[in-house]
Amino acid sequence: MLDRRQLLISAVAVAGTASLPAAAAPTSQSDPAAAKALNEAFDAIFKERIANAPESATSLGLDKGELAGLKSKLTPATEAEDLASLARLDKSIKTLKAIPRAKLEGMDRINYDTILWRAELSKDGADRFRFGSWGGANPYVLSQLNGAYRSTPDFLANQHTIETKADADAFLARMDAFAEVIGQQTERFRADVANGVLAPDFALDKALVQMESLRAIKGADSPMTQALVKKTAAKGIAGDWAAEAARRVEGSIAAALDAQIAAVKAARGKAVHDAGVWRLKDGDAYYAFAAKVGTTTNMTPDEIHKVGLDLVKEISAEADVRLKALGYSTGTVGERMRALSEDPKYVYANTDEAKEKLIADLNVQIQAIQAKLPQWFGILPKAACEVRRVPKEIEAGAPGGYYQGPNLDGTRPGAYYINLRDTAEWPSWSLPTLTYHEAIPGHHLQIALQIEAQGLPMLRKTGGFSAYSEGWALYSELLAGEMGMYDNDPQGYVGYLQSSLFRAIRLVVDTGMHAKHWSREQAVKYFVETNGDQESSAITEIERYCVWPGQALSYMVGKLQWMKLREAMKARQGAKFDIRAFHDTGLQAGGVPLAVLEQVYKDKGLI
Repeated sequence: MLDRRQLLISAVAVAGTASLPAAAAPTSQSDPAAAKALNEAFDAIFKERIANAPESATSLGLDKGELAGLKSKLTPATEAEDLASLARLDKSIKTLKAIPRAKLEGMDRINYDTILWRAELSKDGADRFRFGSWGGANPYVLSQLNGAYRSTPDFLANQHTIETKADADAFLARMDAFAEVIGQQTERFRADVANGVLAPDFALDKALVQMESLRAIKGADSPMTQALVKKTAAKGIAGDWAAEAARRVEGSIAAALDAQIAAVKAARGKAVHDAGVWRLKDGDAYYAFAAKVGTTTNMTPDEIHKVGLDLVKEISAEADVRLKALGYSTGTVGERMRALSEDPKYVYANTDEAKEKLIADLNVQIQAIQAKLPQWFGILPKAACEVRRVPKEIEAGAPGGYYQGPNLDGTRPGAYYINLRDTAEWPSWSLPTLTYHEAIPGHHLQIALQIEAQGLPMLRKTGGFSAYSEGWALYSELLAGEMGMYDNDPQGYVGYLQSSLFRAIRLVVDTGMHAKHWSREQAVKYFVETNGDQESSAITEIERYCVWPGQALSYMVGKLQWMKLREAMKARQGAKFDIRAFHDTGLQAGGVPLAVLEQVYKDKGLI
C-alpha cells in the first residue's frame, strides 16, 4: 500500500548523495508570485492528503471541526485506495513542477526540493513495484512488523482521544473499520502471494505468534476495550462501552483475524527461508530503491557494505581498548561485550516490579541530560517526553526501542517506548545511550522541534526522512558523550560504542542479506559475534531488516552526513564556530533528504 509514513567521514557518503538541480545564484528573497503559488500548492496538497489519511489526522490532533468525520474512519487497505493515492501524488508532482524553481530562494527552495524529492521517489516506487507498501520500502503486506493487526489496537488505545459521546462512538466505528481493514489486507496478502511475494518463513512464523496472541485476548481484556472504558469513565460519558467494544473484539474482529491467520497458514508452505528481497522479481532493483528511500543517497549496496566493514573495524578497535580498561581482556570484542552484559550486577530482574524500576531510571537519565541542553541548543521544544513500555501483545516482534512524536497542539506528549519482553536484553550500562537516541537529545528533541517550528509548511512539519531523523538520533549518542554524560560512566561509554557498532553492523548485514545473498543465520552470527548482543535481540533485529529493507542503512549514513556538515562548518568558521548555531540550523530546517540538508548550511554561508 502506498506509503504515508512519510567515526568515519566517508568520501563515499559524500559522493553518493542524491543530486539536486543546481542552486540559483543567491538573491534576497523568492519571487513573490512563485512563493505564493508554492505555499498555496503546499496547503492544497496537505489538505487533500489529510482528508484521505484518518490515522494521520488523529495522530496530529486534526480530527476535529470540519475533519471530525475522519475520527470514525481508518484508511482502507484496498488496491482502489492505493490507485487513488497514486493519482493524488501524480497531481501533486505536476502542480509543483509548474512552479519555477529558479524563482525560489532560501527555505522556499528547500521546502520545494524536499517535497518534490519525496513525491517523485514515492511515485517511481509505486509505478515500478506493485506489491507490499506501494511507493514505500515495505515489500510485505503481512509480517511480524507489518499489518493492521499489529498497529491498530495500539493506535486506538493510545492516540484516539475521547472528549464526547461522539468520540466514543467514533472509537467503536473504528473498531468496525479495523475488522474491515484486516479483511482487506488478507485479500492483498493473497494477491501478493499469488505473484510470488511473501515474507520469509521465519517472519511469517513470528507474525502468526503475534496474530494468535491478539486473537486469544478476551473481549473484556482487549487493550481497545480497556482504553475505551477508561477514557469514557474519565469524561463521565454514560454507556455500556465495555460490552460494545467486547462484542466487536469477539465478533467481527475475531472473525477477520481467524481468516487472516488461516490465510497466512495456508501460504506458509510457499514461504522460503531466503532472507533477502533479491529473491523477488526485480529484487535487485527493489533493494536499490529501498536503499535510496532509507539513505536519501545514490550510494550502491557495495559502497554501503564497505563503509560498514570499515566502521566495524574502527569502532571495534576503540571498544577493545575500553573493555581492557574495565578488566575485560580475554576473547573477541563481541565476547567481552557479551560477558559485560551478562554480569548480574548490570541486569534487571525480569519482573514487572523491576521493569517499573528500569523505566523510572530512564526518566532520571532524561532529567539529567535535559539540564545540560541550553549549553548546546539555542532552541528547545515545549513538548514533554514520556517513557512507556511497548505493549505486551506486540513485544515479540517489535524493535527494542522507538519514539512516537507529540501532536500538533501539544496536548499529547512525545513518547519513548522500550521493549521489556526480556530485561536481559537491556543491561543497565546500555540504557543511557538508548535514552539519548530515542528521547533527548535524539528523536524527541528533533521531532518536537520540527512540529513546533515557525514558518514550516504543514507538509514539512508532518513529514520526515529516516536518514535525517535516525542520523540525528545516532549523532545524538555521540553528542551526549561530548556533553559529559559518560565522564563518570565508563561502562556507559562502552554502551555507546556498542550502539555505534550496532549501527555499523546494520550496514553490513542489511546489504549482506538483500544484495549479497546472506542467509538469516549468517547475519545473526555476524551480529552476535561482532557486537556481543543477546541472540534473541539479534534475531529480532535481523528479522526486522528482512521485512524492512534499506531502513537500517539510514542511521549510520545519516550520522556521517551530520558529522561531515559539522566538520565543514568548523573548518569555515574556526574559532567562531558555535555548536548551538550548528544544531539550531539543521533542526529548524525540519526533516530533509541529506543533499538538501547540506544545501541548508550552504544557503546560510555556514559551509
